[in-house]
Amino acid sequence: MTRHILEPVEFKHLLYGRRDTVATITINRPDNRNALGTDTVKELRQAFDQAKHDEAVRVIILTGAGKVFCAGADLQGFRLEISELDRYFQRRNLADLFLEMTELGKPTICRVNGHALAGGFGLVAACDLAIASDAAQFGMPEVNVGVWPMMIMAIVFRNVPRKAGMELMLTGKRIDADEAVRIGLINRHVPLAQLDSEVDALAAELARKSPIGMRLGLEAFYRMQDMTFPSAIAYLQDQLALLGLSDDLKEGVTAFFEKREPRFTGK
Repeated sequence: MTRHILEPVEFKHLLYGRRDTVATITINRPDNRNALGTDTVKELRQAFDQAKHDEAVRVIILTGAGKVFCAGADLQGFRLEISELDRYFQRRNLADLFLEMTELGKPTICRVNGHALAGGFGLVAACDLAIASDAAQFGMPEVNVGVWPMMIMAIVFRNVPRKAGMELMLTGKRIDADEAVRIGLINRHVPLAQLDSEVDALAAELARKSPIGMRLGLEAFYRMQDMTFPSAIAYLQDQLALLGLSDDLKEGVTAFFEKREPRFTGK
């Protein structure tokens, strides 16, 4: 089996750090409201790949620097004098990012420190879990400038009900954190002063779970979405059998009967 070689990555538009088993990726363009330029999206792909292949990482947090989580695409990109073919391939990076986020095998938590708009809305939807500041607002305002949220629509409708998502896309209006919880975009919201402690507590809880259980479970979750119901049932049965071969499952069952916390190794 080929071993993925980890090399330090220098980022211009992101901050990347790891504390114990938790990696944090921060979009670091506060002066541009953390807009998603082409280079920023490329760096996000690199950062997630770094976290994916770092065996010490069990949980990944995504957040933004400053008062805004992410305001979406950098509209300067629409003014660049490049061919539509080049523009198409630039946008492909965002599509690839969303696909790659479903293949991490590690849970992702979105720490929504402020407004999440357009592509930022999509990033919230792409994470497995999301906790937001009370003051955060969410929206897909693309229609207001004559565009449509094409690049995030598929991931959005895997997270929110059709009518709720369609209203946001058609009107371009924003919703508050309460409404974001109601439609299933985020898990909960807390005062900004409590956001770090709430996210850290959730990350610590997830990091204590079996890494192999998480990996196989997340892989199964995303793969079964595109299967017919009979195929999904059969596939999930096979995945459970595979999980039964792991040392972590044996450790989990043993710890249960011994009335102690399990010591998972990810094997």
